[in-house]
Amino acid sequence: MIAHLRGRLISKHPNQAIVEAAGVGYDVTITIPTFSDLPATGSEVALFIHTHVREDVIALFGFLRAEEKKLFEKLIQVSGIGPKLAITILSGMPAPEMVAAIRSGDFARLTRIPGIGKKTAERMVLELRDKLEGFGETPPPKLATPVEEDVLSALMNLGYQRAAAERALAAAGKGKSASFDVLFRETLAALSK
Repeated sequence: MIAHLRGRLISKHPNQAIVEAAGVGYDVTITIPTFSDLPATGSEVALFIHTHVREDVIALFGFLRAEEKKLFEKLIQVSGIGPKLAITILSGMPAPEMVAAIRSGDFARLTRIPGIGKKTAERMVLELRDKLEGFGETPPPKLATPVEEDVLSALMNLGYQRAAAERALAAAGKGKSASFDVLFRETLAALSK
């Protein structure tokens, strides 16, 4: 099964991305948050993939963040929720808000998502409330200095994803208060490794 896909982004639409890897174009169904964070067409992209196999189709569902893929896989375990509806659910509400709504049993909030009725919302809460350990519990973000923000902005303008740029910046600028030029070069070198 395909679990991860890295390649050149050929095209992107709000629910679909086509990624070329080793000369093959893979049609991947994506969420709106993943679409929003994708780099420009022609850039390299890496997606976490869930391969869904039925007797008549093999479908790929892609996510930029591993946590979003795990939440997708939890959602499709709920009776009555298939992969297409799970993509719609993840597109209809940010993952941390959805996790909070499921944990608190906030049916009204869940039913605002297109395709989710009262019974589906109840099943989501009943079946997932105790299975979402560790979801949505991200540490508070470290505030970046103005120089670090400028470096991140420059790297994103070059087509790098913010998360990768932040990791490289953290590795390059540990404990240093460097100028923009020095920090940019070190971060770019860290991204090139």
